[in-house]
Amino acid sequence: MDKNHSNKTLLVVDDDIDYLTQMKVNLIDAGFNVVTAEGQKKAEEYLEQNKPDLAILDLMMEEMDGGFALSYHIKKLDPSIPVIIVSAVNSEAGIEFDAVTKEERSWIKADAFLAKPVRFEQLVREINRLLNQ
Repeated sequence: MDKNHSNKTLLVVDDDIDYLTQMKVNLIDAGFNVVTAEGQKKAEEYLEQNKPDLAILDLMMEEMDGGFALSYHIKKLDPSIPVIIVSAVNSEAGIEFDAVTKEERSWIKADAFLAKPVRFEQLVREINRLLNQ
Protein backbone atom coordinates (compact mmCIF):
# COMPACT_ATOMS: atom_id res chain seq x y z
CA MET A 1 0.00 0.00 0.00
CA ASP A 2 1.27 3.44 -0.91
CA LYS A 3 1.14 5.33 2.39
CA ASN A 4 0.71 8.58 0.44
CA HIS A 5 -2.84 7.47 -0.24
CA SER A 6 -3.84 6.91 3.38
CA ASN A 7 -5.79 10.17 3.33
CA LYS A 8 -7.57 9.36 0.06
CA THR A 9 -11.31 8.75 0.13
CA LEU A 10 -12.77 6.09 -2.14
CA LEU A 11 -16.47 5.96 -2.98
CA VAL A 12 -17.60 2.36 -3.54
CA VAL A 13 -21.04 1.94 -5.10
CA ASP A 14 -22.84 -1.38 -5.48
CA ASP A 15 -26.35 -2.68 -4.83
CA ASP A 16 -24.92 -5.88 -3.28
CA ILE A 17 -24.57 -5.12 0.45
CA ASP A 18 -22.30 -8.12 1.10
CA TYR A 19 -19.94 -7.04 -1.68
CA LEU A 20 -19.95 -3.45 -0.36
CA THR A 21 -19.08 -4.61 3.15
CA GLN A 22 -16.28 -6.86 1.93
CA MET A 23 -14.82 -4.11 -0.28
CA LYS A 24 -15.00 -1.55 2.53
CA VAL A 25 -13.18 -3.81 5.01
CA ASN A 26 -10.48 -4.73 2.49
CA LEU A 27 -9.91 -1.15 1.32
CA ILE A 28 -9.76 0.18 4.88
CA ASP A 29 -7.21 -2.55 5.67
CA ALA A 30 -5.25 -1.32 2.65
CA GLY A 31 -5.14 2.14 4.20
CA PHE A 32 -7.89 4.05 2.39
CA ASN A 33 -10.82 6.03 3.75
CA VAL A 34 -13.93 4.39 2.34
CA VAL A 35 -17.48 5.63 1.83
CA THR A 36 -20.06 3.22 0.46
CA ALA A 37 -23.33 3.87 -1.31
CA GLU A 38 -25.98 1.25 -1.91
CA GLY A 39 -26.80 2.08 -5.50
CA GLN A 40 -26.75 4.95 -7.95
CA LYS A 41 -29.26 7.22 -6.19
CA LYS A 42 -27.48 7.07 -2.82
CA ALA A 43 -24.18 7.78 -4.56
CA GLU A 44 -25.64 10.83 -6.30
CA GLU A 45 -26.90 12.11 -2.93
CA TYR A 46 -23.39 11.69 -1.45
CA LEU A 47 -21.83 13.46 -4.44
CA GLU A 48 -24.04 16.52 -3.94
CA GLN A 49 -22.04 17.36 -0.79
CA ASN A 50 -18.74 15.45 -1.15
CA LYS A 51 -15.88 14.83 -3.55
CA PRO A 52 -14.19 11.44 -3.34
CA ASP A 53 -10.63 11.00 -4.62
CA LEU A 54 -11.71 7.97 -6.66
CA ALA A 55 -14.93 6.04 -7.32
CA ILE A 56 -15.42 2.29 -7.77
CA LEU A 57 -18.78 1.54 -9.37
CA ASP A 58 -20.73 -1.59 -10.15
CA LEU A 59 -22.02 -1.56 -13.72
CA MET A 60 -25.51 -2.96 -13.14
CA MET A 61 -27.40 -1.53 -10.17
CA GLU A 62 -30.98 -0.22 -10.07
CA GLU A 63 -30.75 0.26 -13.82
CA MET A 64 -28.89 -1.99 -16.26
CA ASP A 65 -26.54 0.87 -17.12
CA GLY A 66 -26.43 2.43 -13.64
CA GLY A 67 -22.63 2.36 -13.47
CA PHE A 68 -22.27 4.07 -16.84
CA ALA A 69 -24.81 6.75 -15.87
CA LEU A 70 -23.18 7.33 -12.48
CA SER A 71 -19.72 7.47 -14.05
CA TYR A 72 -20.98 10.07 -16.52
CA HIS A 73 -22.51 12.03 -13.61
CA ILE A 74 -19.23 11.96 -11.66
CA LYS A 75 -17.17 13.08 -14.65
CA LYS A 76 -19.64 15.89 -15.34
CA LEU A 77 -19.28 17.08 -11.73
CA ASP A 78 -15.49 16.78 -11.74
CA PRO A 79 -13.55 15.20 -14.63
CA SER A 80 -10.49 14.78 -12.39
CA ILE A 81 -12.13 12.08 -10.23
CA PRO A 82 -10.90 8.68 -11.48
CA VAL A 83 -13.63 6.09 -11.98
CA ILE A 84 -13.25 2.31 -11.99
CA ILE A 85 -16.23 0.27 -13.19
CA VAL A 86 -16.42 -3.34 -12.03
CA SER A 87 -18.87 -5.76 -13.56
CA ALA A 88 -19.88 -9.38 -13.57
CA VAL A 89 -21.48 -8.85 -16.98
CA ASN A 90 -18.52 -10.52 -18.72
CA SER A 91 -18.99 -13.78 -16.83
CA GLU A 92 -22.79 -13.65 -16.66
CA ALA A 93 -23.58 -12.63 -20.21
CA GLY A 94 -20.34 -13.14 -22.09
CA ILE A 95 -20.41 -9.46 -23.08
CA GLU A 96 -17.12 -7.60 -23.21
CA PHE A 97 -17.15 -4.10 -21.75
CA ASP A 98 -14.11 -1.97 -22.36
CA ALA A 99 -13.24 1.50 -23.54
CA VAL A 100 -10.65 0.80 -26.17
CA THR A 101 -11.74 2.88 -29.14
CA LYS A 102 -12.05 6.65 -29.19
CA GLU A 103 -15.81 6.31 -29.75
CA GLU A 104 -16.22 4.01 -26.73
CA ARG A 105 -14.18 6.39 -24.54
CA SER A 106 -16.39 9.29 -25.65
CA TRP A 107 -19.53 7.77 -24.11
CA ILE A 108 -18.11 5.45 -21.43
CA LYS A 109 -16.80 7.88 -18.85
CA ALA A 110 -14.59 5.52 -16.84
CA ASP A 111 -10.84 5.28 -16.40
CA ALA A 112 -10.66 1.51 -15.88
CA PHE A 113 -12.83 -1.60 -16.20
CA LEU A 114 -12.39 -4.71 -14.08
CA ALA A 115 -14.35 -7.95 -14.27
CA LYS A 116 -15.93 -9.42 -11.14
CA PRO A 117 -14.75 -11.27 -9.22
CA VAL A 118 -11.98 -8.69 -8.95
CA ARG A 119 -8.68 -9.84 -7.52
CA PHE A 120 -8.09 -7.41 -4.68
CA GLU A 121 -4.40 -6.94 -5.53
CA GLN A 122 -5.40 -5.98 -9.08
CA LEU A 123 -7.93 -3.47 -7.77
CA VAL A 124 -5.38 -1.84 -5.44
CA ARG A 125 -2.88 -1.63 -8.33
CA GLU A 126 -5.50 0.16 -10.47
CA ILE A 127 -6.43 2.50 -7.62
CA ASN A 128 -2.78 3.42 -7.03
CA ARG A 129 -2.15 3.86 -10.77
CA LEU A 130 -5.11 6.22 -11.14
CA LEU A 131 -4.35 8.19 -7.99
CA ASN A 132 -0.73 8.66 -9.11
CA GLN A 133 -1.61 10.05 -12.56
